[in-house]
Amino acid sequence: MKTFVLGGGCFWCLDAVYQMTKGVESVVSGYTGGAVPHPSYEQICSGMTGHAEVVSVTFDETVIPEDTILDMFFTQHDPTTLNRQGYDTGTQYRSSMFYKSPGEETAFRAAIERNQQHWPNPIVTEVVPLGHLYPAEHYHQDFYAQRPEVGYCQVIINPKIAKVRKHYAEWLTA
Repeated sequence: MKTFVLGGGCFWCLDAVYQMTKGVESVVSGYTGGAVPHPSYEQICSGMTGHAEVVSVTFDETVIPEDTILDMFFTQHDPTTLNRQGYDTGTQYRSSMFYKSPGEETAFRAAIERNQQHWPNPIVTEVVPLGHLYPAEHYHQDFYAQRPEVGYCQVIINPKIAKVRKHYAEWLTA
């Protein structure tokens, strides 16, 4: 098993796609990259903690290649907007990849280079060492599957799922 920690705006969006991806064993929404220990969602939303909303995606690379996990990441959010994803603005929504080893850093940078061709503007995804990862509150875990009728899910997440499905349908379970 391999685990990547990725931030692409609101963690609900990344969680929704990876929860329905073949070979993904677990997805945990959380916070990392900041200075405040054990931050709450309210603190994160202030933009003052330095943390990013992220998902920790654990997957079986004998089922799904790491490049596919990373390419899906660049498909489901706009990596060219600094500290924003749609209406979500602030450093907590930055496009980010947190590595645990030199090999992961290399894979992340290669994914950026590989995916730049799909974007007219430069990718601004930060690639930084992983610090402490704090799991988000329980109600954030598997948010989309628990509440698909919520407006945010209908308006923001569903189009992202559709975009990923268009390019990676063979990797999705639903």
